[in-house]
Amino acid sequence: MARLARILSETGIYHIIFRGVNRYNIFEEEKDYKKILEIIFDLKENMKFEIYAYCLMTNHVHLIIKEKTPGEISVIMKRMLTRYAGWFNKKYDRSGILIANRFKSEPVETDDYLITLSRYIHQNPVKGGLSPSVDKYNWSSFKEYSGNSYIVDTNFILSIVDYESYKKYNFELDDEEYEINSNADKITDENVKMKIKELLCGKDPFILGELPKEERNKIIIQLKNIEKFSIRQIERATGISKGVIERCK
Repeated sequence: MARLARILSETGIYHIIFRGVNRYNIFEEEKDYKKILEIIFDLKENMKFEIYAYCLMTNHVHLIIKEKTPGEISVIMKRMLTRYAGWFNKKYDRSGILIANRFKSEPVETDDYLITLSRYIHQNPVKGGLSPSVDKYNWSSFKEYSGNSYIVDTNFILSIVDYESYKKYNFELDDEEYEINSNADKITDENVKMKIKELLCGKDPFILGELPKEERNKIIIQLKNIEKFSIRQIERATGISKGVIERCK
């Protein structure tokens, strides 16, 4: 079966997930975690992309990356995964595929979603039982927001929200899951935007957030209940926060 085309991000920001084949471990000891961070650091120096959050779990990794050149995310990830898999296989005298399929990605189009997603990523070790709190885990970007940054470009998120508010927000456990659909959703973000434009008589989807509350909510309800668009898709298309969209019933 042919692979579905990757959905491109208008902001250049992506949520990336990659896993070990059959969910096997891709990190066995401290040196392995350090190695993937070294590879990411080196690639950043050469390709000039930015990273806003990461979390290295035992058998999978979450990243939020902003590419410099549109469509470059595939090159970034291919180089990252090829280098790490080659190093890992040589170290542990193994052969064959290390990373399951190709990496998964989704666009991150709004500031609200970026901040919410970064919290989800930082909370992965807590939800997975690997750490009692976000600040106790060694292999996530939360510590870079709390101290010296190594590979994370902390200034971007901290230009949206102040540090103390962001720190407090990260400790507020969120039950929402932000896994990426491997089928990349049959309904694309472009489909969502086109439908909203149609409902707004050709106006930009971001205009929806400027409408009177009653009129805005009526359209959001239609998008959710009739068009069956996801909350995240509506959020990305309109810039309206997830919380507001959820409350429209």
